[in-house]
Amino acid sequence: MPDLPSNPAARALPRHLLLAPLCLAAALALGACSKAEPPPEPVRAVKLLTVGVGALDTQLEYAGEVRARIESRLGFRVAGKLVRREVELGQHVQAGQLLARLDASDYRLGADAARAQVAAATTQRDLAAADVRRYSQLKAQNFISGAELERREATLKSAQATLDQAKAQLASQSNQEAYAQLLADVPGVVTGIDAEPGQVVSAGSPVVRIAQDGPRDVVFVVPEDKRGAIRVGQKVNVRPWSAGMQPLQGQVREVAASADPVTRTYQVKVALPTSDAAAVPPLGATVHALPEGMGPTGQPVIKLPTTALRQEGGGGQGTAVWVFDAASSTVKLQPVQLATADGNEAVIAAGLMPGMQVVAAGVHVLTPGQKVTVYQDRYDKAPQPAQQQPAQQRPQQTQPAQAPATAGAAPSGAAQ
Repeated sequence: MPDLPSNPAARALPRHLLLAPLCLAAALALGACSKAEPPPEPVRAVKLLTVGVGALDTQLEYAGEVRARIESRLGFRVAGKLVRREVELGQHVQAGQLLARLDASDYRLGADAARAQVAAATTQRDLAAADVRRYSQLKAQNFISGAELERREATLKSAQATLDQAKAQLASQSNQEAYAQLLADVPGVVTGIDAEPGQVVSAGSPVVRIAQDGPRDVVFVVPEDKRGAIRVGQKVNVRPWSAGMQPLQGQVREVAASADPVTRTYQVKVALPTSDAAAVPPLGATVHALPEGMGPTGQPVIKLPTTALRQEGGGGQGTAVWVFDAASSTVKLQPVQLATADGNEAVIAAGLMPGMQVVAAGVHVLTPGQKVTVYQDRYDKAPQPAQQQPAQQRPQQTQPAQAPATAGAAPSGAAQ
């Protein structure tokens, strides 16, 4: 076995040589974990527009439907099984026309029983009347007392009352049998069918809906904040949606006193003119209703394109725009309140003043306090017409001069 060196430094030298690569690897690993500095954010070019006051062109126009002024829900006056329906949806019917029929077997048997009771009561009445005649002759001959004659007369009156009751019962049963047929009360158009053959219906349940012939109404709804602007007698311009029909002018006939429990809107009925029935749109037609005095046309407002709006917070927390600061060439976020829409533009209710400059496009790539430059389109100015040069100088202009690099060119990071 060879002897180890007696010098301690000589024995420790190989250990240091082994630890040196490990230290170098650890230093490289720590250097790789450190984050590199992010590159500076590019200076973006933004397109600006100056806030101004314009006229509001929006008018409050509501979508309505043409309906009959009176719409009846017809049903049987007795219960039973529906065996036949005589009309179809959209069919025009006349007064007295048969609409549907029930199984009247039970009601027919009831009428027969009542008719038999009338016959029996008639027989009893006739017998009582014959007894009164005979006892009257006997009383005239003093063969019977007056009390006996009075009893026979009372029996006749009771039999007559029983006969009258049986006749009334027969009339009621006959009506029940007749009620098994559903007849139209007035002329009109079938607008709905609520029961089909084979279905057992109760008395009074709707089976057929009929829109009566006559005046027509336009029905639409308004929100709660517009309820006060609608009044009875107000003029309403009605424009049919289908082509080829002329606009009409109606008059508010009825305004709902309470809001709909589901939509919280108020129903408005507008009476259409009855002078020319051919000009009135058909039942169920869609029309546009424009009440007079409700359009804010011409009102001065601040309008911005929708591309200038930014939804702050990402969850509908608020709407804002980027306002340009000319002194520092930066942008800042300015919250705004929206009033309504005017075509493709948004009407600003609060948050901006005329003369302010806002970013018109690319609002999703900006951050508060970011440096920006104003984008200028190189084609904003129309080119000037070229001046005629002498013939000998024209060959010298075959090479066009290059425009300077900064002549309206947008930086590479221009906001789209």
